[in-house]
Order: sequence, then C-alpha cells, then structure tokens
Amino acid sequence: MRHVDLCVIGSGSGNSIVDERFADRRVAIVDAGVGPQQAFGGTCLNLGCIPTKMYVYPADLAAEVDHARALGVDLRLDGVHWRAIRDRIFGRIDPIAEAGRRWRASGMANVELLRGRAHFVGPRALRVVGAEGAAEDLTADQVVIAAGSRPRSVDVPGADRVVLHTSDTVMRLEELPREMVIVGGGYIGLEFAHVFASFGVDVTILNRAGMLLRKEDEDVALRATQVASQRCHVHLQQHLDAFEPLDGGRIRVRATGPSGPRAYDTDLVLVAIGRIPNGDRLGVEATGLTLTPDGRIPVDEHQRTPVEGIWALGDVSSPYLLKHVANAEARTVQHNLLHPDDLVATDHRFVPHAVFGSPQIAATGLTEQEARGRGLRYITATQDYRDVAYGWAMEDDGHFCKLLADPATGQLLGAHIIGPQASVLLQPLVQAAALGLDLRTLARSQYWIHPALTEVVENALLALPWPEAA
Repeated sequence: MRHVDLCVIGSGSGNSIVDERFADRRVAIVDAGVGPQQAFGGTCLNLGCIPTKMYVYPADLAAEVDHARALGVDLRLDGVHWRAIRDRIFGRIDPIAEAGRRWRASGMANVELLRGRAHFVGPRALRVVGAEGAAEDLTADQVVIAAGSRPRSVDVPGADRVVLHTSDTVMRLEELPREMVIVGGGYIGLEFAHVFASFGVDVTILNRAGMLLRKEDEDVALRATQVASQRCHVHLQQHLDAFEPLDGGRIRVRATGPSGPRAYDTDLVLVAIGRIPNGDRLGVEATGLTLTPDGRIPVDEHQRTPVEGIWALGDVSSPYLLKHVANAEARTVQHNLLHPDDLVATDHRFVPHAVFGSPQIAATGLTEQEARGRGLRYITATQDYRDVAYGWAMEDDGHFCKLLADPATGQLLGAHIIGPQASVLLQPLVQAAALGLDLRTLARSQYWIHPALTEVVENALLALPWPEAA
C-alpha cells in the first residue's frame, strides 16, 4: 500500500492548496471529475459559477431590448444563436480544465494525480477506483476532503422514464427548447429562468414554497417573485406528483397546488431543488466520522474534522455553497497544514452571496425575519433606486437597498440589495461589516461619487433612524 504525506480529495478549491511550499512532501490529489464530462477543476469552473455567468451576460443583453424602448432607444433582437453562445463558453472552459489537469499531473515532481473515485477504508486510508474499475489503496498522514456537492434529484413517480436535466447538463443542450419547466425557485432556478426566458424560451417555474428565493429577506423575496411572474409562468406552493413521457420526447409534469392538480406539458424539465454534499459517497464512517443531519462533514473553525489528521472544506462541509467561501476555507487549511503550531480560523461572520438573475440580488448578514426571530433590537432603512440620480437615468422601478443595523453599536446586521449591479454595490457594506466599521462613519467619512449608483447605498445609510443618544 502506498503512503503519502498529504492526500487531497477533489480538484476544485482543494487543488489550490498544494503549491511550491509543499515541495518537501509526497502529495496525492484524487479526483473523479465533475459532470458528464468528468471534468477536472471542480464545479465552479465547469458546471457552476463561471459558465452560468457566461450565459447570464448575453441574457442580460437580450433582456435590455424591452427596457431600452422606455428610454427612447429602439433596439431589436434579431435572434439568439444558442450554439454560438454555448460553444464560446465551453470553448474557453474545457481547454482551461484540461490544461489544469495536465499541469497537475506533471507540473510538480512530488505531486501525483489519481483519477478516480475515493472512499475511505480506514482512518486516513483510502481506496481509489478508476473509471475502468482498477483500484489502488493508499494511506496518508493528512487528508483534505474537498469533494464538493452535486445537484439534488427528485424522488417522484416517472422520474426514471423521462430525461430530467440539472445544472450539470442543461448548459450543453444542442438546441433551445420552445418550452421548459423549472422545478425549484432558488438561486439556481432563478438564474436559469433569466437565461432561458431572455433567449425566448417559454419558462414555467414550479416552486414548493409560497414565494421564490424564500431564504432571502422577505421584502427582496417578494419583489423577486413579482418580477419573475412578469417574465415567466410562476406557480407557487406546488407539490410534484409525477412525470410522464409524451410523444416526440416531450414531458408531462403533474403537480398539485392550492387550486388542485394540474398538468404541465413541456419540451424540457430542469430540476433545480438544491445541492447535496458529496460526503455520503466517501465512506467516511470507516474513519469514525459521522455526517451532520444535513449530510455535511463536521469541521471546527480551523477546518479540522473530529478525526485527527482529516480536514474538510467547501461544499462537502460548509453550509455556504459558495466558491468564495471554499477558497477562503482552502487558504485556512493550507496555512494550518504548513503551520500546525499557529492555527488560523475561517471568518464566516459576514458571508456575501449574489443571485445573478433579473433583477440581480446580493446580500450579507441577517434577514429581517431572522433578526425578528432572534429577538434582536435593530433599525432598518430602505432606499429605492428610483430616488437617486442614476436611478432616474435608468428609469428604474421597484429596486432597492435595504439595511439592518444595531442601534446600540452602529454595526451592520444585514444588507440586502435587489437591482442592477447589486453584487458590486454590496461590497462596501461587506467591508464595513468585516472591519467593524460603524455605519454612521461609513456614510459620512468618505466621498460618494455623484451621480453614481452607489448613492443608493449612501442614502440607505443616511436614512437609518438612529436613536437620539446614538
């Protein structure tokens, strides 16, 4: 049985751990690849953040046609060339993934890349099974689990009789469908609804909850649901009953909602009901580890699992299924492997996220419903885009920045933005929260460019109703 100093499972953020500082260690990186292509480099590069945003940007351009008319500009959308868009995207991504695999396989003499699926056979002992079925065993002094997550599947009658797409497959379609049903109203479903609706597809969204993006702040979720309902057929409080194959490859989706049972006939079904950590595929029970109730590998603030010598990061262990969180956790693990007597912790206090749909949404910290549920004292203010100068220029309607603050300390509790450039506008608020900057200081101690859209944030800060003594 082969022995190494360090074994990393996964080629996403975990792959970034091993650099020249590990040159004195024998390292194995085990990777089964992601998606149908078994691509190297993890979900973000191949199936997630990057290709989806490469679809979102042309979708944004296509969607501007109607808005431009209100500004006196006559634009015309002559057509959407799906294959050209798809091939541009994966014509860039696939070579990058392959180049990453080749470099990792031969770029460092002390690092070996093992292509296959890993599972534990004992504490820090692994069996790697390749695509052809050949197995190889190894042990390691340290193991880093960075195995990511996968799309959640549906357990519904008929699901095995039809072709159901997920985010892993829908971006490589040969042709655009005329109609599609998206099952799920979270961030994945909303981003793909924006892409396909902008490209001319008749989109229906079936959502189990009473509004879309139910984990966002209630005001943001309500507005997002309203806007999506103007662009797509949105059906809420839907219970999925069955799938049925129809002639010509079409699919009948049966669901029951507040008005009773209903059938939706469509060309394509996209299942976007969340993701599952891949810890259940690793046989971690052989190490003595027990998964959390929601399927994650448990870690402490240093990214250590309860088993000595085993670390974990990213989707497989974190409640934040976000690439920037996985990258931060990888830096923590990297430091702690190099400096075991000077451990650092990952700071998860203010994790920002964004939904790149239409409208764009970005947030950090607590929602108002969470603040209420915790019994916290808070003040809040909302600034509409349309009430600042750049919002006038855009003829904006319905977008806003909402803030929650601690009236005693002046610290940010939560920030929620829905509208153009939301992911960019959020960043100064994330910075203020991370650095402990009083929001009154943030508002008054710097120039805010006029008439930039950042005045939405500035005016929301100025509108916070501080107590007289504050």
